[in-house]
Amino acid sequence: MKSKRFKNFFSPGENTRMVVIASLIGIIAGLANICFRTVLEFVHQSIFVPGYALVSQGGWNILLLPLIPISGIILLIPLALLFPGEIYGYGFTKFLRKVNIRGGSMKFRKNILKIISCSLTVGTGNSAGVEGPIAQVGGALGSAVGKIFRVSGNRTKVYTAAGCAGGIAAMFNAPIAGVFFAAEIVLLGTYEIASFSVLVISSAIATVVSRSYYGENPAFAIPEFHLINPLAEIPLYMILGVFMGVIAVLHIYVFYEVRDRFAALKINQHFKPIIGAFIIGVLAIFFPQVMGDGYHYIKDVLAGHGIVWVMFLLIFLKIFATAVTLGSGGSGGVFAPALFIGAVIGGAYGSIVHNMFPEATASSGAYAAVGIGAFLAAATHAPITAIFLLFEMTGDHLIIIPIMLTSIIGTAVASRLNPDSIDTVDLSREGIDIHEGREIAIMKSTLVGKVITEDVDFISEDANVNHLLEIFQLAKDSFYFPVIDETGHMVGIISMQDVKSVLHDKELRLSAKVGDVCTRNVLTLTPDDNLYTAMTYFDVKGIDAIPVVESHEDQWVVGMLKRRDVIDAYNHEVLKKGISERTASIKLT
Repeated sequence: MKSKRFKNFFSPGENTRMVVIASLIGIIAGLANICFRTVLEFVHQSIFVPGYALVSQGGWNILLLPLIPISGIILLIPLALLFPGEIYGYGFTKFLRKVNIRGGSMKFRKNILKIISCSLTVGTGNSAGVEGPIAQVGGALGSAVGKIFRVSGNRTKVYTAAGCAGGIAAMFNAPIAGVFFAAEIVLLGTYEIASFSVLVISSAIATVVSRSYYGENPAFAIPEFHLINPLAEIPLYMILGVFMGVIAVLHIYVFYEVRDRFAALKINQHFKPIIGAFIIGVLAIFFPQVMGDGYHYIKDVLAGHGIVWVMFLLIFLKIFATAVTLGSGGSGGVFAPALFIGAVIGGAYGSIVHNMFPEATASSGAYAAVGIGAFLAAATHAPITAIFLLFEMTGDHLIIIPIMLTSIIGTAVASRLNPDSIDTVDLSREGIDIHEGREIAIMKSTLVGKVITEDVDFISEDANVNHLLEIFQLAKDSFYFPVIDETGHMVGIISMQDVKSVLHDKELRLSAKVGDVCTRNVLTLTPDDNLYTAMTYFDVKGIDAIPVVESHEDQWVVGMLKRRDVIDAYNHEVLKKGISERTASIKLT
């Protein structure tokens, strides 16, 4: 007994254990950020810089520019062949699904693949960013640490988000923004105080690691901010917020429309990103600013060196270029393009209003700075992240009021026009609303076709009711039978409730046919419906089984779905994905 007390006295408590794990995640996320940026810089210096130097010599050499982004994509092909389904395309939506529905469990090898594939894509000039992928790498490392320490499924999700926080904090040298990125975007705002503490620790430690290597310089050198005339400028910033919301919705629409067009192309999947890289190269002949993450041009715009008509065109060209790169299969994220688009929107808008009201407004660089955060907020529906990101990058409390107004208004307008952010469109297309909660998300992500009982007993509509009663006596666990016609298609369903009216009349039992007493207006499901829809039907109708047909037009029964099968499937998914804290605790003991 004394030995046990002695051991418990020196054993770390749960809070101490949490601090240790969160700190370790922060260190690893900070180091992963350094590794990622080093690989990206190596690719950029090895391929893009010498290639662009050749193109810059002028003359016909400019026509060679598309070969630079194409070269990076070609180098992706061997990886795609070795690891099918893990290289091409925008992967942050899948990451959100894993975190919020599947408990945050990830494969370690994806860290290496993500670093290499994104570096090859972005480092050779294709239009994408590395911030989202860095967050994913950090998240995967956080998940791996959680597995090593054998934490529960729900806690693994938090540690995954902590890795994301560390990745973003290290990238932007902005620890508070990293915390809110994980809380708003990754955890979708569903976090507790204990979870928040993990995010804070990881984000702070990752920032320390990054600063020890890169110094304390922020991602962008934003000029000193001033509100020249608050009464005049505040309404102008509010109008800018409206523009941000509208253009963010356009950005989301173009992004998925272009991706769908590429998906519909009947060509080998490895050729699609090459086509996308070629398009980027052609655009870059005329507007080289669209290449890569665009950070160099963002700095020019923030310094007030942007040309109005060029910035205006770049709004739409960058939207299109990003959609082409990621929609065709290039690997990368949308965070940096969102910052670029926001900067040029703000820069173009600021140039116009400053020319109109030179005495009452700040320079275009101030509006570009606010635009960076506002567009990010509108596109991701994460205004708090954007507000703190700008505040940390500027260190100026005066920018808070304009960025708050433009971010909130931009997010409100974007949400009103399209309830989905750029990261949740695919989930909504699948009928999943991860904001509704993990339980409903599980139900919506599981299809009826995976659960149905395919061994179904049918009965003909011409069968005698008395014969049906004999079948009921032999039935072990089902009292619902699809009624079919001579072609085999379902015309109704028969249950014990339907035959009650003839049970006590022997003569009627002998003469009545199943088709005379069965229920003709039948509620049906298809294999592509989800369990949430099925459970809704069960509750509304108060029934225990529903026939599953090939389609609502073709009433060919492929199985029966029973209420208990839905419950069993749900419980199985909860156990499998580690979402039940109670079950996970039992496993740990």
